[in-house]
Amino acid sequence: MPTVLFVRHGRSSANTAGVLAGWAPGVFLDATGEAQASRVGAAIADAGIEVSRLVSSPLDRCLQTADLIAGALGPLPRSVHPGLGECRYGAWTGRAIRDLVAEPLWEVVQDRPSEVRFPASEDFEAESLVEVQERALAAVRETDAHVLEQHGPDAVWVAVSHGDVIKAVLAHAAGARLDDFQRFVVDPGSVSVVHYTSRRPFLVRLNDVGGDLGALRPATAPGREGDAVLGGGAGSLEVAAGAPGDESPGSPGEVG
Repeated sequence: MPTVLFVRHGRSSANTAGVLAGWAPGVFLDATGEAQASRVGAAIADAGIEVSRLVSSPLDRCLQTADLIAGALGPLPRSVHPGLGECRYGAWTGRAIRDLVAEPLWEVVQDRPSEVRFPASEDFEAESLVEVQERALAAVRETDAHVLEQHGPDAVWVAVSHGDVIKAVLAHAAGARLDDFQRFVVDPGSVSVVHYTSRRPFLVRLNDVGGDLGALRPATAPGREGDAVLGGGAGSLEVAAGAPGDESPGSPGEVG
């Protein structure tokens, strides 16, 4: 069966601001994010991988990322699947990560994410992390079946999505519980690879950012030691190094 390259969108303006963007409009890649997306496209092209399909979340930061990847791969049309969209964080949308860590629900997000349903809001829809995983897996299975039918079992396709969404899919691929999905790291502009078979999925690669070992420097994140940044964070290398343009150096935030 086909192989899927899960690409998290490049770094966004909300990532560097430490804000949980969710489905808020007007969140775009920053200059670093554009470079990350272009690098992914170039890496795929340099590897000689023929991409059969490029599917994206409907949110702008993912559409930008997908278009930059497509630009490196020649005439490759980009489609959209709502199932790859960001988690609907409801009333948490647009709030600073530093403020969210004080919420009682933050502890549940960290330790028992399968029990999490985000608080409702008049402005933004809310859903549970179980629902996020279910609809993302449904989107992957649906697209994978179409790719298999049209291009055969050796085909490769690209899914551009968000940190928490990809983490939920990777946890399933690894045979882990959703409650363990915070153990996975998915940085902006990273590539994770899953090869699906009739027996089981194989997690081939995780959080490949194509960088040097400097990316392993620990970043300072809000919350307790060992907490995962909701949505995936701004990336360990840029934050830990205090990259130019960071609006909140040393404090990764997320938008997914």
